[in-house]
Amino acid sequence: MLEQVVVDEAVRELRPDFAVLVMTAEGLVNGPGDAESEGWLAEAAAKADPADPHVEAWREAYRAFGAKPQRTRPSVDALLRRADALPSINKVVDAYNAVSVEYALPIGGEDLDAYRGPARLVRAAGDEPFDVVAGGEPAVEHPNAGEVVWRDDAGVTCRRWNWRQCVRTRLTEDTKNGLFLLESLAPYPMDRLAEAGDRLAGLLRTISPDVRIGSRLLGGR
Repeated sequence: MLEQVVVDEAVRELRPDFAVLVMTAEGLVNGPGDAESEGWLAEAAAKADPADPHVEAWREAYRAFGAKPQRTRPSVDALLRRADALPSINKVVDAYNAVSVEYALPIGGEDLDAYRGPARLVRAAGDEPFDVVAGGEPAVEHPNAGEVVWRDDAGVTCRRWNWRQCVRTRLTEDTKNGLFLLESLAPYPMDRLAEAGDRLAGLLRTISPDVRIGSRLLGGR
């Protein structure tokens, strides 16, 4: 999977400064959130900086493809705004949410086994399926034409770059193999991106000592 992940040229033209650290974690043994994972969230909240310039960089990126960041906030913006009250989801989700808050960095976590073909970041045509739950029932939505989305062969996995993930690939307590996307824009330091990846890898090893982690950097400054 790592070698097949692609950032489309149309996205690179929109933000040439975009870089993503792609990580896979195979052999996860996930479970419900506990005192330890809640502690990670609390520690991250104590370090949270909603004024980090990386947040504004993401707002600008959203505006560039027609999204309104006050209405549909970049994931890191939304997390930092409620850092003191983030709910525990499960151990692995708590881990990457904690790293996202501590490092002011959008991070997507996905179930690798739910993917159909490789992950790729593209400008949407507008007819791609995006599965959600609406009113308690399964539903299908579609991105706007030109919207930046992560997708696979079956449809959109995350809308508006990192705003909202689909149901199909979400990370659950039963997830055995995970895909993580750590996304950065200038002026975010590349060494800080690498440090965030190391921090996430460390937490995943705490959860699952035998996990096998791989990584690949796309883009760079």
